[in-house]
Formats: sequence, structure tokens, C-alpha cells
Amino acid sequence: MSEALLVVHELTKTFGGVTAVDRCSFEVQPGTITALIGPNGSGKTTVFNIITGYLKADSGAIRFRGDPIARPRPAQLYRRGLSRTFQQARIFPDLSVEENLVVAAGYSWRQLFGRRVSESDRERASTMLQEFRLESLAHLQASELSYGQRKLLEFASVLMSDPKLVLLDEPTAGVNPVMIDTMEQHIRQRHADGVTFLVVEHDMQLVMRLCDPVIVLDQGAPIAFGTPEHVQSDPRVLEAYLGA
Repeated sequence: MSEALLVVHELTKTFGGVTAVDRCSFEVQPGTITALIGPNGSGKTTVFNIITGYLKADSGAIRFRGDPIARPRPAQLYRRGLSRTFQQARIFPDLSVEENLVVAAGYSWRQLFGRRVSESDRERASTMLQEFRLESLAHLQASELSYGQRKLLEFASVLMSDPKLVLLDEPTAGVNPVMIDTMEQHIRQRHADGVTFLVVEHDMQLVMRLCDPVIVLDQGAPIAFGTPEHVQSDPRVLEAYLGA
């Protein structure tokens, strides 16, 4: 097996007297679509926030592409090839759809509005708009997009950095079945192009047909790991989800 792209080792995070993440350890292998699932409150998004530098762990270690990440910072990780989406899409609502993608390519506000953006990056943004079928909306303010379109724009934006690993936090939450299919198609296409994914998702049908392997968290710690078929039949997983 090749070296893991991401290694999470015994991460722990408490909030007051509540342990949200409890010595959590797992790996993400390159070339996979790995799922991180678990019941509500199991610590999934907290783990995402620690990995990407939005929360500081109380203890534990993270390695990305073989190097330790002592103090994860979102911007630095983005430049190194690790990007993420959020449960509620984070976009620049006052910029146009196209400008959101150009900014995501790494340009400053001064470069953007001073028209010193390279032609190649404008072409790349245009290609991304076509891929995500947002080209007809390119000059709209992002605030005018529907909820599902904002999620698509955020996904397209994180891909502008040519990431090695993308963390998707509930990419299909709150969207209609057509948009779920669209998201799945984009994930599959980018995976075929060489992008690795770590996905938090509550749609178990989507997880079971899209992801392999699957990591199951409960009370902040992994309780199962394996193929979709394996985790579905694991008694600990059934107990965590059903309380049975």
C-alpha cells in the first residue's frame, strides 16, 4: 500500500467538559473516495475543522503528503493541495460567479479589480464554469444563486487550486435529488482525474455506492473501518446508529 495522503493520529478536542473528539486516528489513502460517517454529534465536522486549521486540537498529530502539520492554517494547506467545503457553502456573495473562481485561483482583491489576472486563469475559470454548468450565471452576483448552485460554486472554487485532497462536508445536504446526482457525477469525474476525497455525508445510499473505504465515528472515535458492505453489517455501527 502506498504512503497515506493524510494521517490523523490520536486527535483529541474537548469543549468544556464534553469530549467532542477522543483520540481519533485514521488514514486516507491516495486515489480513494473515503467516507467519514457517524450519527449526529459523533465529531465528524470537528475533525474536519481541526484538520483544516479552523479549530486547534488539544492533542494529537496530523500528517499531509508525508509531512507533519504542526499548526494547520487554512491558506497554507490550500496552497499545499488540501482544500475543503462546508456544510453551508462559503462563497463571496458580493462578487460575481466568475470572480469567485478567479479569487479562488489565488489572486488578491487588488489584482482582481485591477484586471491584472492572467488570461490563462480567466480561461481556466471559464472552463470550470462550463464543467459545472454555471456559464450562463457567470456575471450574476453569487448572492443571487440558489442554495444548490452555491454548493456547486463552492465545489468548483476549491478545485481551482488543483488540490490533491478535498474534504467535502455534507456536499448534498439540503439539495434535491437532481443536484445530488450532479454532485456525485462531479465527484466521480474529479476522482477519475486523480483527486482524492474525504467525505462527510448523511445520505447513506450515496455513501454506499460512492465511497470506499468507510470510516465510522461514534463519540469522537472510530469504531469501524472497511468496505461499505463490511461497515453496514458491523454490530457496533448498527448500535451507534440505531441504539440497538
